[in-house]
Amino acid sequence: MGANRGQVRTQFLTESVVLCVLGGVAGVLLGLAGTAGYAFAHGWPAVIPIEMVGAGLGAAVVTGVVAGVCPAVRASRLTPTEALAAP
Repeated sequence: MGANRGQVRTQFLTESVVLCVLGGVAGVLLGLAGTAGYAFAHGWPAVIPIEMVGAGLGAAVVTGVVAGVCPAVRASRLTPTEALAAP
């Protein structure tokens, strides 16, 4: 109530990106733990390129933006009464 279309779009898009970044961070951490565990089990050194960590997080951000644009635009076009109406 009281937010303009741009603010609603920004809020939805920010939420989408934040959720994807959190998922990307969790995925990177689990991937690093899995890689290190597998390497340790075989007696190998764990080599994890920092570029790949950045690429994983970057892919998460891009996914969040792409997946969040359509719902953000759709939500910004609704009036508050339409948004609150039950289907």
